[in-house]
Amino acid sequence: MNDPFPAVVEASATGEIADLFADIRATVGVRVVNLVWRHLATIEGALPWAWSAVKPLYLAGMPDEAARDFRKTMVIPQLATLAGDQPASVDAVLASYDHSNTINLFALGALVAWLRGEATEAVAPAGGPRLSAPDVTLPPLASETDVSPRTWALVLRLNRFGDSRQLILASMYRHLAHSPAFLGKVEAVLQSVQADGSLDRAIADNRAAARQAARALARAISATRPASADRIETGVAAFVDHAIGKMVTVCRAIRVARGTAL
Repeated sequence: MNDPFPAVVEASATGEIADLFADIRATVGVRVVNLVWRHLATIEGALPWAWSAVKPLYLAGMPDEAARDFRKTMVIPQLATLAGDQPASVDAVLASYDHSNTINLFALGALVAWLRGEATEAVAPAGGPRLSAPDVTLPPLASETDVSPRTWALVLRLNRFGDSRQLILASMYRHLAHSPAFLGKVEAVLQSVQADGSLDRAIADNRAAARQAARALARAISATRPASADRIETGVAAFVDHAIGKMVTVCRAIRVARGTAL
């Protein structure tokens, strides 16, 4: 399965795009640039516009404050335990995505709401202290040629959990592909919550709660609508509603099952 949304590879970025990628990493506090930003880099003028629109939200800690509130009530499907020794890279990947996906869910969700004219009339929420990004080193982002056919098939099966449309291949599984034994355990525990419907219900409930908060956050965006607004909205919405929207719940549930969620 190939990602249906073209993206600029970080290592290949040059000029303004490379500078923007560096600023995103520094501002969000991540080691790798999320696929949604790399996709926007393929649309003329989209990445500079989108980043300038939401960077003030990140700097003010608005998505962080929304994430704190969200985690107080988010629905976590109950997975069987995943505790036990694993390569350090496993928890590094999980910690990184738990942080960045949750923050991005609100910032990018606000951008989608703004583009759709769905910002609520409520006053934009205040910001707060930034959540500390995990200081971790991630393994390489695996592609099909980097792992065995069996492991890649496992990555693709995992991507079906919580989203039958599978519009986007979740990068978290590609980073974890270097630990196939752990991914096998993840598949086993996700199967039961997929079968009883609790995974889909949790994702839907959390997505709805995040969408409501993002609409309020959209009030803080001050921008002029760009010529490529429709393409930006389509691309960002696909990530918010699918890859990020489901992985926020899946990743958090895995960390809870490992006993590493803070």
